[in-house]
Amino acid sequence: MKYFSLIWAQLFRSKTRTLLTLLSVVAAFLLFGMLDSVRVAFSSGGSVEGANRLIVASRLSITQSLPIRLEPQVRQVAGVKDVTYGMWFGGIYRDPKNFFANFSVAPNYFDVYRELQLPPDQAKAFQDTRTGAVVGETLAKEFGWKIGDTIPLQATIFPRGGSNDWPLQLVGIYRSKDRTLAANEERQLMMNWKYFDESNDYIKNQVSWYTVTLDNPDHASRVAQAIDAISANSDHETKTQTESAFQQAFVKQFADIGLIVTSIMGAVFFTLLLLTGNTMAQAVRERVPELATLKTLGFHDRTVLVLVMIEAVLLIGLGGAIGMGLAAMILPVLAPRTMGLLPPQVPVQTWMMGIGLIVVIGIVVGLLPALRAKRLKIVDALAGR
Repeated sequence: MKYFSLIWAQLFRSKTRTLLTLLSVVAAFLLFGMLDSVRVAFSSGGSVEGANRLIVASRLSITQSLPIRLEPQVRQVAGVKDVTYGMWFGGIYRDPKNFFANFSVAPNYFDVYRELQLPPDQAKAFQDTRTGAVVGETLAKEFGWKIGDTIPLQATIFPRGGSNDWPLQLVGIYRSKDRTLAANEERQLMMNWKYFDESNDYIKNQVSWYTVTLDNPDHASRVAQAIDAISANSDHETKTQTESAFQQAFVKQFADIGLIVTSIMGAVFFTLLLLTGNTMAQAVRERVPELATLKTLGFHDRTVLVLVMIEAVLLIGLGGAIGMGLAAMILPVLAPRTMGLLPPQVPVQTWMMGIGLIVVIGIVVGLLPALRAKRLKIVDALAGR
């Protein structure tokens, strides 16, 4: 574009104001890139095709339990390699602020979750010790636990013998094979499901979910349908999905992610419109004599309008590109630490929406100043009116 140098010079005529406005645009689109990526991830279909590990949970709600008798039936489904299960416990350690995931698991839990490395002697001790517990290395370091310690968990859902006390003996400390996931994977405690089932006062022969490993990930969809068919039309119908989809469903129990993201971004972009609109209006007011000079030199009214419009779109475009780029750099770093809740990259849908917002916001904030510049009369401008 032959006028690009002119537009660039006008944009940075007041460098401080432009840079501060640009930072605001960068912050807005960085936030948009991160949050909308989450929205897209949570609104995706959650196809199980290609998954090598599936979660079987209640179709009604993840708070609904399933009968333990389903395990042998699930094992008989063609394509299933192994099955384990778990039951959410939800206990607290000393103070509710010390929250960490804790649940009871089957004896073969660490055979299925091989990414959690537990020494063989500790794995055997876990199976042989009725009140035994296994924790992640990060959690053990956080509370200073060591093998042989007693962990006094307090039940919030399942009392034992009329008491909320569940003392557990620490018999194993596991370590995550992928160190980028350690922050989440190693903040968990597992107890023996059989001990939980025999000791709690309220619920028997129930589990929260089954984890299924497959012989061939390409058969994931067929296996999922076959598993769900086992309990079809029963009082415990199941929904089989990927681990990522299961974790997302857990979060959705507490909040409508799409509504939250939309509300936040609506407020952010409304504020951005006011800020950048004021910046462009002020920039045009300051340049009235210069715009009049351009018209005196032969620039048409329409050309002046287009120059101001491009300037506004360029301002939003620069900030938007930098913000979206930063989001694309940050997501791959954060995603492994969120156990699948964040996508590893900015989705194409978010990029396309971001580009659309850049164009729309640029046009909206530049339209009124551009129309004023177009209607500017040379005599009035040079006369200071």
